Amino acid sequence: MNVNTPHYKNHGLSYEIRLANEQDAIELSHVRWQIDGETDYLDREQGEDYLDEVGFKELIRHDKVTINHLFLVAEVDGQIVGFSRCEGSHLKRLSHRVTFGVCVLKSYWGYEIGKNLLGESIRWAKRQQLKKMTLQVLEKNEKALKLYENKGFVVEGVLKDDKLLPDGHYYNTILMSKFL
Repeated sequence: MNVNTPHYKNHGLSYEIRLANEQDAIELSHVRWQIDGETDYLDREQGEDYLDEVGFKELIRHDKVTINHLFLVAEVDGQIVGFSRCEGSHLKRLSHRVTFGVCVLKSYWGYEIGKNLLGESIRWAKRQQLKKMTLQVLEKNEKALKLYENKGFVVEGVLKDDKLLPDGHYYNTILMSKFL
C-alpha cells in the first residue's frame, strides 16, 4: 500500500498524515480513549469497546496486508492527534467499496486535520480503483455534514432515532456515500 506522507500547515499548525505502524499502537489506544470522552459524535462513550495496544497492533497489521483497508494517522511534532480508517470487505460482492471513519482530538479541531485525512483517503481509494466510499455521521454534527457534502458525498439514507446521547435525546444517523 503506497501512501505519500504529505505535510500540511493551517492556522500556524504544521502536521503530517502518514500510514499507521505498529509502534503507534499504545499512543493510538490513549488517543482513541481521550477522543471518546471529548465528543458525543462517535458511537462509543469513553471506555466502551476499549482497544488496547495489542488490539491496535493487530488492527494495524491486518490493515497493512489487506488491499482495501487503510489506516492513517495525523501527527503534530511527533504526537498523534487524530486518525482515520477505511475498511473494505473480503466479500467479492462488497469489495468495490470501503467505509470511512475519522476522529481528531478536540484541541486540534479547526485545523482541517479531518478534512485532510478524508482527502488522503479519497486519493488512496481512487488509486485502489474502488468505486464507493461510505460513512455514517450524526445529524447534529453539522460541520462534518458540510465537509462531506463539499467532498462530494450524498445522503443515501437516515437511521431514525439511532443514537441516544447524554442529553437524553435520540438522534438520527445519516448514511452518506461518494462514488469514485
